[in-house]
Amino acid sequence: MTIRMLALTLLTAALLCPLCLSVTVSSSKPKVEVHEHTDAVLSCEFRTEKDQNPRIEWKKKGKGVTFVYFDNKFTGSYAGRAKMEGATLTIHSVTQKDSGEYRCEVTASQDHVNLGEATVTLNVLVPPHVPSCEVPNSVFIGSALELNCKDKFSVPPATYRWYKDNKALTTTGEAPYSMDANKGTLKFKSVSKADAGMYRCESSNSVGAPKSCVTKQMKVIEYPLNTTILIAAASGLAALVLLCCVCVCVCRRQGCCRESKKAKSSKSYNPPPPPPPPTRNFKHYKQTQSFMI
Repeated sequence: MTIRMLALTLLTAALLCPLCLSVTVSSSKPKVEVHEHTDAVLSCEFRTEKDQNPRIEWKKKGKGVTFVYFDNKFTGSYAGRAKMEGATLTIHSVTQKDSGEYRCEVTASQDHVNLGEATVTLNVLVPPHVPSCEVPNSVFIGSALELNCKDKFSVPPATYRWYKDNKALTTTGEAPYSMDANKGTLKFKSVSKADAGMYRCESSNSVGAPKSCVTKQMKVIEYPLNTTILIAAASGLAALVLLCCVCVCVCRRQGCCRESKKAKSSKSYNPPPPPPPPTRNFKHYKQTQSFMI
């Protein structure tokens, strides 16, 4: 009888164990995708066993962790454009900067396990913007060429299509060009006269309508004959001037060497000083004169 009573007591304690007295937090939609400039609803549901007034906080994870909702008020850029219903967070007119991972935290101090959390990922979708197109005004015939198109703001990333004279370009058959729809490039190995025309690029994704850049005219011109002759003449003249400079430098160097050798030879030879002029003996001269008389 004692064993039965003990088993009944343990069963009752297990049903009413303290582990059951804990806060639980969840989200009915952990991944949210909305268009730019619309409202994003980040759901957060919680249940407590004892605490009827738990503390609710929302945080955003980025390079660091920032508060969105703290001490019963919104912080930073969320002030004035967000609201709370229970623990569910609604952000009005979201932009791409609002994309990221959010965490709902509920603290129930009277529960045995007093902290619960749920994570919601927000992805803000952005329709295509007008892409930037790089099309030269003119290009020489026979040269290689690459046209570029880029839309940096669309989410998901845009794909691209090129048009010439309002006709979509395709790479079927023996096309003299190649295209990359993901990078937005249009490449020519060797431009011909037939490639001249009006070019534009179009960006598109699954969010909104496609956008095109302004049409630009590209001319294909030949190298003028006088320009070719002028380039050849300039190259020849430059080579001649360089050769003359080298010759002058060599000649000057050899002349300097000769002068230095002469200077060295003149310094090495020191001629003896001239002998002093003969001195006359006046007494001897006088005796000679008297003898002659």
